[in-house]
Amino acid sequence: MSQKPTQNTEKTTRRDFLKTIGLTSTTLALGFPSTEILASPVLNLSALPETVELTPYVLIEKTGRITLMNPRPEIGQGTYQSVPALIAEELEVSLDKVIIKQTGGEKKFGEMWSQAVGGSGSIRGGYKQMRKVGASAREMLIKAASDQWNVPVEECFAENATVVHKPSGRKLNYGQLAETAAKLPVPKEPKLKDPTQFKILGKSIPRPDVPPKVTGQAQFGIDAKVPGMVYASIERCPVIGSKLASFDATSAMKVKGVQKVVKVERIVGKNHYEGVAVIADNYWAANKGRKALTVKWDHQKHDTFNTAEYEKQLRELAKNEGVVGHNAGDFDKTFADAPTKLEAFYETPIVSHSTMEPMNATAYYKPDGKVELWLSTQGGDLTKDAVAKALKIPADNVTVHVLFNGGGFGRRLAQDFATEATLLSKTIGKPVKVVWTREDDTRLGPFRPMTFSAMRGALAADGKAVAFQHKVISPSIDATMEEKYDKTKPDGTMLEGTGEQKYEIPNLNTRYVHADMHIPLTYWRSVTSSTVAFAHECFLDEMAHKAGQDSMAFRLSMLTKETDAKRVLAKLKEVSDWDKPLPAGKGRGVAQWEFFAGLAGQVVEVSKNNAGGITVDKVYCVIDLGTVVNPDTVKAQVEGAIAMALTAATKDGITFEQGQAKQANFDANRMLRINEMPKVEVHILAEGGPTIKGVGEPGLPPLAPALANAVFAATGKRIRRLPFDLEKV
Repeated sequence: MSQKPTQNTEKTTRRDFLKTIGLTSTTLALGFPSTEILASPVLNLSALPETVELTPYVLIEKTGRITLMNPRPEIGQGTYQSVPALIAEELEVSLDKVIIKQTGGEKKFGEMWSQAVGGSGSIRGGYKQMRKVGASAREMLIKAASDQWNVPVEECFAENATVVHKPSGRKLNYGQLAETAAKLPVPKEPKLKDPTQFKILGKSIPRPDVPPKVTGQAQFGIDAKVPGMVYASIERCPVIGSKLASFDATSAMKVKGVQKVVKVERIVGKNHYEGVAVIADNYWAANKGRKALTVKWDHQKHDTFNTAEYEKQLRELAKNEGVVGHNAGDFDKTFADAPTKLEAFYETPIVSHSTMEPMNATAYYKPDGKVELWLSTQGGDLTKDAVAKALKIPADNVTVHVLFNGGGFGRRLAQDFATEATLLSKTIGKPVKVVWTREDDTRLGPFRPMTFSAMRGALAADGKAVAFQHKVISPSIDATMEEKYDKTKPDGTMLEGTGEQKYEIPNLNTRYVHADMHIPLTYWRSVTSSTVAFAHECFLDEMAHKAGQDSMAFRLSMLTKETDAKRVLAKLKEVSDWDKPLPAGKGRGVAQWEFFAGLAGQVVEVSKNNAGGITVDKVYCVIDLGTVVNPDTVKAQVEGAIAMALTAATKDGITFEQGQAKQANFDANRMLRINEMPKVEVHILAEGGPTIKGVGEPGLPPLAPALANAVFAATGKRIRRLPFDLEKV
């Protein structure tokens, strides 16, 4: 495996150093402010306007203590290590010798989404920038030392937070050089290390967040405690879209510890929902008081909504032509004239995010109109912006403390839980911790949308694929979030990846048919690729079978050009021993998927078990990255993605009857058990391709189609609807 880095297309406009002089220490600070304030790369603190604050990524004190700021929240995916590692590698410091702190959405760290995690963008978006942070600091520290020694800078080098003069062996640590270094101009293009010199990047080193998590010292949002804090449990109508008609809090107020009962608003995109919050001294009392409430709801006719009827609507809508998303060649003519035609319909359900740490937020709306929050969120900047908009206050009045996240999967990108807690705090005039129950989380969304796919394909007389159409019929995530949604235009989010695969099919057509839905929707891990890849790659298998060709060979025959997709499939064929026949009762399936977050391919091996069902034996995954920070983290992310994908494919979707979700907890919304997890073999391609690709999401989309294709290989039965029961195939 090679770890040669690639050039990132992003541009860094500025690298600024902020020198903060205190009574006992001097700090060298390196950061990327978002506002244009300086023409010179040399910062003069006394000349800065009083209103300007620069929050740096690197702090070096005279004591030698080094602090690295991490702008990407840790949700289990490893950014607590991987992002600071980019700085530390170039700065020549060991991660076990630094303090890592989380940013909280401050403007100086960049514009919106620059402090959020989603779309597998943390390393993709900051690889070169964060390395430049460390490299610039290193070069300035070396220059400061060479000036002090009056020797050529070329005779000096940095290692272990120290600058060394090679001929004489003299040394100065970074703390001794910080004040002088801060006065030097910032190198516009610092020289980055050759990958062969890497000590951290590309190495499997322990993650610094693991020990505190194992020992219970790590602070998650649900652990937050604030002086004077009260607790709240909120009754929200299980029939989503209902309005609050009235409530009687008499019985709730009789519960020991309950202080008051008030209305509260929940905001999910353009949707506003009312709830009833029970405020108490502790969470037990708040939840008990909530159960004692008498609440009347006006369902606004949403209590007639049910999954079975909605699915019928989608199937009927599939008859519509839809809006064209991607078009190459002439699909209609080619399909009409082709000697062999295929059609199939694929269905995937609504699913819950089901983060292991329940949704929660602690908020304090202070008497001066400023707000402070402590929470697990996928973006401090997203929280700050959402709260500011909900309360109609300046974003600078919102302080966010981003704690560890017990899972995100896209759920903690929506900020309804943060704004709800803040609005409640404003109402009661106290800091309040709001904790969702598992039932709240499972039943109230926002959810991954139900997605159906109508597939059509055509083969030439020689078995080559000559036409392929993927029509997506589904509600829209963007329509949930946006006040103005244009149904006349193709929805790129819902068509994600369908027109971007590298298969050389001359006549390719993708279409989107919009379906209205009042249920709130949001991003789920790998977004729409988690659903459309299932239909796309399964249908390719159907075409291969119709053509009488091997599934892998059929795909590779459509990849004559040198592409990353071809490399992934070729590697996958090799590592899985694809051409080696399997014993009777076993089958293997293949799928790959490329989308905005990255690229991965998988081979799944299954076998018939003694109970008459199917056992998932092994998954081979090849993920293409361009470069890699920590191989162990990559493997862990791929394994987690496979577990999540296998859960969504074979366990439970969310279904509605009389307007409310039938599933409420893990008894009906089941998770994959540890004894159901197959063996996973991960192979990383990190050979310096043209683009640095993501890790957290690409391992998810290929699993469901590869599994379904393997089931067909073992049993002859096509799986076109998820979820399916492995024991009843």
